[in-house]
Amino acid sequence: MDAVHELNSFYLSKEEPVKSCLLALRSLILAQDSLVSETRKYGMPCFCYKKKMFCYLWTDKKTKEPYILFVEGKLLDHPILEVGSRARMKIFRIDPNIDLPIEEIVFLLNKALDICKGVV
Repeated sequence: MDAVHELNSFYLSKEEPVKSCLLALRSLILAQDSLVSETRKYGMPCFCYKKKMFCYLWTDKKTKEPYILFVEGKLLDHPILEVGSRARMKIFRIDPNIDLPIEEIVFLLNKALDICKGVV
């Protein structure tokens, strides 16, 4: 199976409304910068800026709700981000049953990209 087919099968294997939510998040992430690309690492969609990983999309094992995992989350200071047991990463949970908080997501994505770009 080629990489594109593998990525698409990740999204298409999900039930609604999670599938639509993940696809919308994918579009949002890719739209932030022309140098953002998508690959697959550890079985999940991984987004890179100039080949440097900056976020992943995944679903919670218990709740099945999607979330954005920020690789350098420890450098992001935002009250809604969760650390959990992670030392470096933080997650932003998404409720697939309500409208996406687009402004908040774009803000966090751009902060994460700034870290990759060395702007912070």
